[in-house]
Amino acid sequence: RSDLEDLHLYATPREQRFRRFASLEFEGQLYMTPYDFIQAVTNDEPKRAKKWRSLSKQELNQILMETPPVWKGSSKLFRNLNEKGVISYTEYLFLLCILTKPHAGFRIAFNMFDTDGNEMVDKKEFLVLQEIFRKKNEKRERKGDEEKRAMLRLQLYGYHTSTNSVLKTEGEDLVPRSYWDTLRRSTSQALFSDLAERADDTTSSLSDTTLLVHFFGKKGKAELNFEDFYRFMDNLQTEVLEIEFLSYSNGMNTISEEDFAHILLRYTNVENTSSYLENMRCRIPEEKGITFDEFRSFFQFLNNLEDFTIAMQMYNFASRSIGQDEFKRAVYVATGVKLSPHLVNTVFKIFDVDRDDQLSYKEFIGIMKDRLNRGFR
Repeated sequence: RSDLEDLHLYATPREQRFRRFASLEFEGQLYMTPYDFIQAVTNDEPKRAKKWRSLSKQELNQILMETPPVWKGSSKLFRNLNEKGVISYTEYLFLLCILTKPHAGFRIAFNMFDTDGNEMVDKKEFLVLQEIFRKKNEKRERKGDEEKRAMLRLQLYGYHTSTNSVLKTEGEDLVPRSYWDTLRRSTSQALFSDLAERADDTTSSLSDTTLLVHFFGKKGKAELNFEDFYRFMDNLQTEVLEIEFLSYSNGMNTISEEDFAHILLRYTNVENTSSYLENMRCRIPEEKGITFDEFRSFFQFLNNLEDFTIAMQMYNFASRSIGQDEFKRAVYVATGVKLSPHLVNTVFKIFDVDRDDQLSYKEFIGIMKDRLNRGFR
């Protein structure tokens, strides 16, 4: 166990977080439960000290037998499954990608998996994901104890790999890319490389997971269509937002403007959050509250932040402050999301530090990019 704890030193921050929240182990590989995943994206630290519980083959099979099919999905799927599910490290990365993407991106993601263009994704196509994320991860590994890094790869991916086996491309750049960018670039090349064949080799010995059974059935023969894929992604985004909202609402239909500010400023690099909160308290003395619909619409806007940034640059506001009407119009033009006047006013009262009813575009975008990525930027 001390050797395993030692591996934390060789892990990236994202790998460290997965290892910290994961609670299950099967044949040397670590897994999260659905409960663990929800905790990992809504809390700074696990609620209880984690000791990896070893699953028997029988226990794993029982968990997978109770996994509902994709057409029975809902925005309470992860909460209903709770501890009865297994999520691999690769799937954890995939789910994090989905949480920060606009709905328009779901079609792009589906088309990337659909390598044969038949409007359906099968299990083999989806498992290319394992190889893509593993490939990216090995490029980023720091030099060090080869034995320790091999142990870490076994924990995260379920098999031993050698960095010498990583596919190389001519003139490959070393610029750090997000997992989403890696996924987008790699899957578009999947038909023209041996990624799919290699995925066959490396995943044939891996165990099924809750996500694989949910998408492709207990026998792995079902195919996933876009409507079911879209609904799963939308449900996941909604579920995480519901959990965050309910943690502050205390059973009410609204959360306070101050609570909304707390949620916005979590996972950001803002050091002195108290000044933002005090600024808002003074300027919104009477609490009206933020509804869940308003809350959700704001985070839908955040998932479209790149398009909003482009719109602001086209409006030539990039180097100056903007007013509420300009902000609201730019959000709608860029994302199709209509923010309520009260929500826009609340956002301005939080971030308008010099109180001129103008928003510093650059400062706002920087803070929101951190919040969008939940500290994983």
